[in-house]
Amino acid sequence: MGTLLDSMKELWAHLRGEIQLSQTVYHIPPEADVLALRGTLGLSQSDFAAPFGFNVRSLQDWDQGRRRPEISIRAYLAVIQRDPQVVIRALRAA
Repeated sequence: MGTLLDSMKELWAHLRGEIQLSQTVYHIPPEADVLALRGTLGLSQSDFAAPFGFNVRSLQDWDQGRRRPEISIRAYLAVIQRDPQVVIRALRAA
């Protein structure tokens, strides 16, 4: 594991154009169709809210288009969509 000094040296080398730093880019969906996700899972608003820690009122607002999930919520929803059981197991173990 590198030290702070190592990191500073690496940054300085990058700024001088001596090295190229690696970069990881993650895609967070610009929109989240929570209603469709719940439909795919066959869950009501309350049944979806409980295991994933959502407020039912927020789900109602998203479903009816009154509000849009913030970027962190959209990222979380993308993970839920990918594998809801993994999320549930992780939350139960926390």
